[in-house]
Amino acid sequence: MIRDGALKGWPVTGWRQDRSEIGEDVVIVEEPLEIQVALRGEASMEIFPIAVTMRTPGHDEDLALGFLYTEALIPEPGVIAQGLSLERPSPNEIRVILPEAMRIDRERLTRHFYMTSSCGVCGKAAIEAIFVQGYPPLPEAEPVIPIGLLCDLPRRLREAQALFRRTGGLHAAAIFDAEGRLLWLREDVGRHNAVDKAIGAALREGRLPLSRSLMLVSGRAGFEIAQKALRAGIPILAALGAPSSLTLELAQATGMTVVGFLQGDRANVYTAPWRVRMSSLASSDRP
Repeated sequence: MIRDGALKGWPVTGWRQDRSEIGEDVVIVEEPLEIQVALRGEASMEIFPIAVTMRTPGHDEDLALGFLYTEALIPEPGVIAQGLSLERPSPNEIRVILPEAMRIDRERLTRHFYMTSSCGVCGKAAIEAIFVQGYPPLPEAEPVIPIGLLCDLPRRLREAQALFRRTGGLHAAAIFDAEGRLLWLREDVGRHNAVDKAIGAALREGRLPLSRSLMLVSGRAGFEIAQKALRAGIPILAALGAPSSLTLELAQATGMTVVGFLQGDRANVYTAPWRVRMSSLASSDRP
């Protein structure tokens, strides 16, 4: 479904069959979103600007909740049922109002959060950070995905990407169940935003941890994406592109399966290969 405000017409001069022509192209909208957290007090409300991210308008509530959870500012998935609410001070602001009884680390609220993969965080500190934040333990016996089903997921992802078909300018994150059924798909100009939106949608429905699910991302599998998937309890992370070394170190330390270069007829399984059922994979490869 194409959301209002996500697309914009733009005049373009194109070159077609040895001649130029003037027409209109459809481009994806990119606008800033400020994510705020508000704490209710007895007489007033404290408001903390948390982060500004460039995003495609739409599913902003999922984006805000997914970001706050994957960055461990919402410590438990059950907080959604405890009176959390959302406000829109402006079209490019979203405010998450936390319930009074919720305990929050105020120091983290005043910290600036990185929103890209260029933050320069060192490997040791980054991997330790996920253990400090905490994550649901990944299941050791399931899910196990047949390689044929896994290789078919990029096709299912493309078929569901309505905005990408119109513009060619979006990243996507999709969460599938162990039988390959699409549960949530979110598109965004930012790869991390797409992941946060998908996880936020699951959080809003009370479905975390996603211990029998897998996530497929349209680009590469960087560390932040793996970290977010792990926080959501997702045991299998697949990407159309390559994983980074830090992603693989994190996955190896936590038992997450990482699959890269996933296409219709190929896949590279880098960690925990026992979750992918292949004829060449012996039962002794399982832990």
